[in-house]
Amino acid sequence: MLSSKRLRVTALTLGALLIATGCGSGGDSGAKTSELKLYNDKGAWKPFFEQMGTLGKEQTGLGMKPVGYTDEPTYTAFIKTSFRTKVKPDLFTWTTGGRLQEIVKQNQVADTSQLWQDAIKSGDLSADLQKYYTVGGKQYCVPLQTGYWGMFYNKKIFAKYGLKPPTTWAELDTLARTLKAKGQVPFNHTTPTSLFSFAWFEQLLAGSDPDLYERLSTGQASYTDPGVVKAMERWKSMIDSGWFSNPGDKADPADHFKSGDAAMVISGTWFNTSMTQRGLKQGEDYGFFFIPNVEPSLPKTSLVFESGPLCSLRKAPDKEASMKYLKWWITPGAQEKWANMRGDVSSDPKVKVADPELDKVSKQAASDKNRLVLRYFEAAPAPVLTEALSGFDKFLNKPDTYMKVLQSIQKVNEEYWKTHKAGS
Repeated sequence: MLSSKRLRVTALTLGALLIATGCGSGGDSGAKTSELKLYNDKGAWKPFFEQMGTLGKEQTGLGMKPVGYTDEPTYTAFIKTSFRTKVKPDLFTWTTGGRLQEIVKQNQVADTSQLWQDAIKSGDLSADLQKYYTVGGKQYCVPLQTGYWGMFYNKKIFAKYGLKPPTTWAELDTLARTLKAKGQVPFNHTTPTSLFSFAWFEQLLAGSDPDLYERLSTGQASYTDPGVVKAMERWKSMIDSGWFSNPGDKADPADHFKSGDAAMVISGTWFNTSMTQRGLKQGEDYGFFFIPNVEPSLPKTSLVFESGPLCSLRKAPDKEASMKYLKWWITPGAQEKWANMRGDVSSDPKVKVADPELDKVSKQAASDKNRLVLRYFEAAPAPVLTEALSGFDKFLNKPDTYMKVLQSIQKVNEEYWKTHKAGS
């Protein structure tokens, strides 16, 4: 008999095949198109993608229709299935790091090196961002969005108890203790899926020892290293103190904010979109602060950073049209619309952020007092990430299992780096 896990994977794959057959863009026929389909794992962003489709049609003559997924495994299965069939997406969203390297090495992704060279020369993309899109000396995809991770907080709850954003970890610790003593849940623990169960792991480790955090992603450190264990023990202590919402709660964090069930949630700046979709206003209903280091002696604040790519396949249905759209996407005209209608920062340094509160965040993120560290979802090799997400899920429900979780991740980590060059 098949295990439940294998049945789920089989079902996802079959579902992806059916979806691909029913709504794909067609094979590599060389036919010209006037409307591209953008497959994505951001189903909630449909109205924003649709607006970009309209703008793109006006400015380039190319329309764009979003095809959104809300279940990450199903989406991943569909994209990988398209590699082996004649049904291929015009454009698709993905992640940088190990997952991008994986599909590039399969010779599936279109080379965008020329787009990057031109955009850096014109000032529309930064050279600092380029390395996250580089595999084997070439660039692939362009930035869909850029985000910085920090803490969103409910301003009304903070005002009720006379609290203010912390500037040190000790202040954050006191803040959480105060909220807990008032009968208020300090932190919403995770999102409705396991997708972001890594958030506190990366924050606690990067804020304690950013060098160790980065060595983990390149096979130069172990998940059973004392520094990693210490970060997990701190996380466990916070859970044991009752500072988090129920990990089994499937409600969206933005709903917890609106209801006041949780005072804070750790997330990327793109979470602004979820807040504004619920009628919440930054600066009035909620605020945002960068999380101070756990270790106060560190010379710079460890700031978790992500940049999600927008990609095209090497064998896209209309390669010329897809590349034309990617080139347009990174122009100031497109980026200003994309960032400001969602209430987020832009990957284009030229774009002015309309929201004054968000503009402050953007300027603060650019400070040389910060050390950017790549988000764990992109930093970890794909097999290690899969095991880690499963392990962190288990840990959230059974915190005492933290050493077994780390040992399981390390086992996969060792297997991966047996066949890959550590330090790369």
